[in-house]
Amino acid sequence: MKRIMEYMKGYGKECILGPLFKLLEASFELMIPLVVAQIVDKGIVGGDTGYIVKMCLLMVLLGVVGLISAVTAQYFAAKAAVGFSTRLRSALMRKLLGMSYSQVDTLGSSTMITRMTSDVNQVQNGVNLTLRLLLRSPFVVFGAMIMAFTIDAELALIFAAVIPLLSLVVFGIMLITMPMYKRVQAKLDGVTGAVRENLSGVRVLRAFCKESEEIHSFEERTDALVSSQLSAGRVSALMNPLTYVLINLAVVLLIHQGALRVDSGVLTQGMVIALYNYMSQILVELVKMANLIITMTKAVACGDRIGAILETDTSDELRGEDGREICGAVEFRDVYAKYAGAAGESLEQISFRVEPGQTVGVIGGTGAGKTSLVNLIPRLYDASRGTVLVDGVDVQQMDVRRLRSQIGIVPQKAVLFRGTIRENLRWGRADATDQDLWEALEVAQAREVVKDKPGELDAMIEQGGSDLSGGQRQRLTIARALVRKPKILIMDDSASALDHATDAKLRMAIRDMHHRPTTFIVSQRAASVRFADMILVLDDGMLVGKGSHEELLAACPVYQEIYYSQFPREVRTDA
Repeated sequence: MKRIMEYMKGYGKECILGPLFKLLEASFELMIPLVVAQIVDKGIVGGDTGYIVKMCLLMVLLGVVGLISAVTAQYFAAKAAVGFSTRLRSALMRKLLGMSYSQVDTLGSSTMITRMTSDVNQVQNGVNLTLRLLLRSPFVVFGAMIMAFTIDAELALIFAAVIPLLSLVVFGIMLITMPMYKRVQAKLDGVTGAVRENLSGVRVLRAFCKESEEIHSFEERTDALVSSQLSAGRVSALMNPLTYVLINLAVVLLIHQGALRVDSGVLTQGMVIALYNYMSQILVELVKMANLIITMTKAVACGDRIGAILETDTSDELRGEDGREICGAVEFRDVYAKYAGAAGESLEQISFRVEPGQTVGVIGGTGAGKTSLVNLIPRLYDASRGTVLVDGVDVQQMDVRRLRSQIGIVPQKAVLFRGTIRENLRWGRADATDQDLWEALEVAQAREVVKDKPGELDAMIEQGGSDLSGGQRQRLTIARALVRKPKILIMDDSASALDHATDAKLRMAIRDMHHRPTTFIVSQRAASVRFADMILVLDDGMLVGKGSHEELLAACPVYQEIYYSQFPREVRTDA
């Protein structure tokens, strides 16, 4: 929690003025019982109507001033809480965007969404209520007790006895519920993850008629969340009844003893009414304090979860000072790679060298490690052992932003964002001209796709490119990478939705580019890598073949199996 409180800097004035105006309001509230006592003892008993009217007007004045003070306090508290949460959410987003793929994989997207939304909101509510009530409630409680002592010290001992008992109940319940609310927030992560997964895969669910299974799974997660919330709620729910019981017992004792002292002439009726009002104020404020503590408990639990994210070390991801322009030579020297939490290595002893401008095909079965290999070049992941070099420099010594700005990446899943085609393509380079965009579209075989759209480059795309076909999405994501004019181009199975003719035209267009990049083509199609300058054959994380198509077809059993499974006619011809 301490980690996130630094984002309150700059709101010192609000953090002081908010509680001060609340204390001012509380001071006026503490005067009300004394005014009521005077109305009873002097106005009603003496039959002085004018005095009663005058004191009632005084009460109205105190109420109006108290209202103005309360509204002012609320303004400052809200300003500080909202400003703090805005800063916190921005810092959290910057931290999440700066994390490596490994850290994102470890956290999980559902956890990050919960931290950004529910957890930040809980902390914001906690800050708001803390500024409004943390000083006010104790001030009223102890102020009422002191005022009671000024009226009658003997009856005020009832106040002195009941307040420690109430504090014991409140803080005892707080200590019990704090870890329970942490478990509630953890289960909320699971529910958020299930919702996100079902929404993103709703078409697949319907296609396979899995709605009932997913509903059952979601119900199990929500039942677990509800169970945890009920457990925490049952304990928290004890607070109000227990405090009311203690207060009302004290009120009964107060009225009984007060009646005896009025009968003996020690106290007046107005004084007993004032004592009763002070007891009522204590009850109200302790209930507020109880609710505040519950909110603070949730806020602290959520703040700790946010703080854990903010304290995550991302320095390894951003390490490196070499910001040179690259030519595109890539070399792997005995490289091993392992995902966080994995039992074994994903890549083992990978070694090869690629010259600038060459085209490299990466082929292998599902799970062979193709994507893992190309992800090491832009440092989306880091090698666990060995060295990945670009132009002879270890990528871990290079400025990561500078490195990635010169690499065009087309991921397996074509991701587009809601907006115009121009806005999506300029993710590759923000200052790209329309001519640059059309050139990239031409190479990516997407020119006709855009020409057929109303508005062409200004045509709108729905979130995720849901209004485009799979092939159209892939061609636009390839164009987005080419807009950057990268020195290294990584196409990770990014032409799987293209027909063979379009795939061939795409590869030829990339070869004919004026600034020809070093190109890595990851594919399970032998036809897509057949004419590459070098083909890397992976099997179970190991490099089992390296060379041209002809060399591998003659000497690599894994490549032979892949190739002949896709070109059976050549099997019969060779036979």
